[in-house]
Amino acid sequence: MQSESSPTRSAARPGGSSSEAVRAWVDEIPDDELEAHYSKAIQELDEHDISMLAAWHASMDIAHPIPNRDFLINAFGSLGRHRREALKLAAGFRGEEAVDRGLTEERALETVLEWLSPERQEELAVEAMELYLWDRAGSDN
Repeated sequence: MQSESSPTRSAARPGGSSSEAVRAWVDEIPDDELEAHYSKAIQELDEHDISMLAAWHASMDIAHPIPNRDFLINAFGSLGRHRREALKLAAGFRGEEAVDRGLTEERALETVLEWLSPERQEELAVEAMELYLWDRAGSDN
């Protein structure tokens, strides 16, 4: 999985299976569909998440970011190779909000998994098992 520095509120749910599934789903979206998904995700975020994304944009040196939906949507194309990461952040925030509103993590996971290819589902299952075993066996952290 590709990973770049990003602000997240995931301290409460680090590495949750639904967040990993969201990242896998974004990896499979064709490039020409990224902006439409980003726009949809942005529309459903609260002001805190909008500010977090604007801060992330600032770290990418994309103009002087303004924490509002219009700026984020209009700046999306200028992110270049970072567009997919921006969508991962926005979709992850959106997923966290859905869970906060009462959607179970299992249902959120089911919603995303149906969009993944069988090969990607298998990779995600292997990664989940590795994380589970690492957690159960203990670590030096």
